[in-house]
Amino acid sequence: MQFQQTVRKTYSFEGKGLHTGKVAKMTITPAPADTGIRFRRTDIGEDAYIDALAENVSSTARSTTISQGEASVSTIEHVMSALTGMGVDNAIIDIDNIEVPILDGSAKPYIDAIWADGFQEQDAPRKFIEIKETIEVTNDKGSVVRIEPAEEFSYDIKIDFNSRVLGVQHAIWDSSVLYPEQIGTCRTFVFFHEIEFLFNNGLVKGGDVDNAIVIVEHPVSDDQVQNMSRLFNVPALKVREDGYLSNLVLRFPNECARHKLLDLIGDLRLAGGFLKARITAEKAGHGINTTAAKKIRQTL
Repeated sequence: MQFQQTVRKTYSFEGKGLHTGKVAKMTITPAPADTGIRFRRTDIGEDAYIDALAENVSSTARSTTISQGEASVSTIEHVMSALTGMGVDNAIIDIDNIEVPILDGSAKPYIDAIWADGFQEQDAPRKFIEIKETIEVTNDKGSVVRIEPAEEFSYDIKIDFNSRVLGVQHAIWDSSVLYPEQIGTCRTFVFFHEIEFLFNNGLVKGGDVDNAIVIVEHPVSDDQVQNMSRLFNVPALKVREDGYLSNLVLRFPNECARHKLLDLIGDLRLAGGFLKARITAEKAGHGINTTAAKKIRQTL
């Protein structure tokens, strides 16, 4: 029998939100058995809790937002993924602003802080979510998330952006894959041609070249690259031969697929616990991920 567990102590993080650019202070604290994952907007009030459950999803526009009453918190997917990948059943996440800090664009800062301390086992059995019948969610973009009954969890994701740089990439997570080392360290990514559009539409205000892989899909001029350097206030950037901007070195050849898997794990945790299921996904994103989590909740 597996028992529930929580973190051993309080861990604090601070940084800008990727989309709002607002600085937030966030703490992850131990919680009693059967609490699940709960956020609290401390700037709103001591009782401004938001349960991390799929029925509370209020937006999936480039990140996952949950809301309850007057309180909302956005871009929760990385911290939700980190807690799931490390096996945390229960935690309270206090935050004093609307958006979770993007930090390095992955779950690595959470892992670096929490993993080495181990976890506090609790006197209650872990509540697994067992899938009785196959659930399949699709959309008109060709995205698919399929959740099938299984004795053990497994995630298999394929990404295809019709990109000459990325190609078609796969990533998997099951009991043979150590999440903290092989999934949680993988960073978010964006296409060069998207960045100007995102800035013009009030998004990625907290983005910088330390927290995102930038893919240069189409030919760009030296002036465009210099403008990107000015935009992020960094020394001159270059386009590498493999089609990525020179700001970062990839941690894995398929880091982008692994990051989409990281997101999927975080979004599906909104089903309310650990899944006993075989999950396969193609062209997944926050919208279809959280819809799948809602479908799971409806079967409970």
